[in-house]
Amino acid sequence: MLVGGILNPQINALLSRVRHTNTLVIADRGFPFWPQVETIDITLTDDIPRVLDVLAAIRMNFSIGAAYMAAEFQAANSEERRDSFARALAEIPVTFEPHVHFKQRVPSAIGLIRTADMTQYANIILESA
Repeated sequence: MLVGGILNPQINALLSRVRHTNTLVIADRGFPFWPQVETIDITLTDDIPRVLDVLAAIRMNFSIGAAYMAAEFQAANSEERRDSFARALAEIPVTFEPHVHFKQRVPSAIGLIRTADMTQYANIILESA
């Protein structure tokens, strides 16, 4: 029985399949569904859990080489919110691109973890190192 780290068996199985340069999406609650991408929905109530909660849990045992976010995140959110994401992604190169381009990356992801985050454009694509 697992006694620490990520306890969710579906997330553990998904993370185990991510290899070098594969991508994983952590999405907010409004992010579109792609039938061809394995999606693990961990929504509970408004903002529980959030994208940053999942990112913090994953960073413990997941080597991240790069991250992608929608450029619209910058304009849609407060400086405080932008700073919290910057701290959570510290030392990871982040590329901000138009949301339409960001979504074009999703079909090639190994999987998607959907959170209950209500932050606009809080979606992150993580590329494994």
